[in-house]
Amino acid sequence: MAAIVPPNQTHFQSASLYVGDLNNDVVEAVLYELFNKVGPVASIRVCRDTVTRRSLGYAYVNFHNVQDAERALDTMNFTDIKSRPCRIMWSQRDPSLRKSGVGNIFVKNLAPSVDNRDLFDTFSEFGNILSGKIVTDENGVSKGYGYIHFETAESAQAAIEKLNGMTIEDHVVYVGPFVKRQERTGQADWTNLYVKQFPESWDDNKLKEYFSQAGEVANVSISKDEQGKSKQFGFVNFAEHSSAEKALNELAGKVFEEGGPELYISRAQKKAERSREIKQKLDQLRGERITKFQGMNLYVKNIDDEVTDEQFREAFSAHGTITSAKIMRTDDNTSRGFGYVCYSSPEEATRAVSELNGKLLKGKPLVVTLHQRKDVRRAHLAATMGPRPRFSMGQGNVPFMPMYMNNPNMNMRPGPGGYPMMGGMMPRPPRGPMNGNYRQQQMPYGMPPYGMPNMQIPGGQMKRPGQCHLR
Repeated sequence: MAAIVPPNQTHFQSASLYVGDLNNDVVEAVLYELFNKVGPVASIRVCRDTVTRRSLGYAYVNFHNVQDAERALDTMNFTDIKSRPCRIMWSQRDPSLRKSGVGNIFVKNLAPSVDNRDLFDTFSEFGNILSGKIVTDENGVSKGYGYIHFETAESAQAAIEKLNGMTIEDHVVYVGPFVKRQERTGQADWTNLYVKQFPESWDDNKLKEYFSQAGEVANVSISKDEQGKSKQFGFVNFAEHSSAEKALNELAGKVFEEGGPELYISRAQKKAERSREIKQKLDQLRGERITKFQGMNLYVKNIDDEVTDEQFREAFSAHGTITSAKIMRTDDNTSRGFGYVCYSSPEEATRAVSELNGKLLKGKPLVVTLHQRKDVRRAHLAATMGPRPRFSMGQGNVPFMPMYMNNPNMNMRPGPGGYPMMGGMMPRPPRGPMNGNYRQQQMPYGMPPYGMPNMQIPGGQMKRPGQCHLR
């Protein structure tokens, strides 16, 4: 049956909602209890990290019909869930719509008191909002800017014409079209350079004179301490991008004083951009290091306190070429009881694990395993030792129950001790001689009581162990 789509929401063919800004403790059961009050929920999925299984802070709620999804969006947006207001919007299955930038606007110079609800209420009068959010720091404090994505470009243009330059909460806000980072002015035609390690005796004029070799310098600035002494770093701003690029390529690396450092030049970056670039480099190096030593590094524990680094290395040296071996110690050089050994090949490391795991060293059996990253190890422990999922759903608004609990032909009534009995049967008969009354009972979808191999069940006779009938 085709879904019934409201006239004003013809763009959306599914009843799926995105629910963001969630507390990490929010699970499917919590969301089901809230959203099922609006209408029958088909399914809920909290998105989690593939390794750590921790919540990513957003989920997808799927209703059976679009009307219920629309009502949830209108009535439950910004509802507090575990002391944090959620953010609801239509789930966009088509990534091209999100990435096109059509209908997307940028808002800045917002008052600190303006939150997501205020932003949504202010802009909703211009058209249907697909998403809207104020950017916050790690503490949840507004950074003073945000984004609104309208369903149509006409709605976005109307909001820009009406609200750009308006005063909201005593702040004159800027509202304009969203521009991708790589297309913004200054990203491809930068003119500002960061320079350091020039002579301490240089002043602004000397710095400008040196960099004028590459082209016209608009202005320079040398950072100084409280006493007015040069910190030996500053900024040089050129009139044209080509001059700045020439200075970066040709003037760096020069030594002005014998034995002194080389002149360092780089493109001037904002703190956020620089932090992002550093993080990318660190992640790349970490990934390369992990890949390089994958399967070669061993984790060893249950090491006796009296074992020295030399004895530790010697115990493992017979099984391959060791690149590093170390027992971890406290600040006062006391052994912490574990250490690491790295071999030159995975084959040597595997052989050492098989031959040295459980071997006595100073009277204590070593525990030797291949080393795993902390997040991988935690994910493995969570998968093998953590609690099983406690919540799932079936059709409609009834949570899923096992087949034997959901059978409409089964008579459920409380038995001894308050536990349910199925079809009037005792949960388990006593051991001993068979009571003839039990042979008359039937147990739909279940195993017969103890000592009843020939009990009748719906659809045929219970087969004895070892019997198999193919149809």
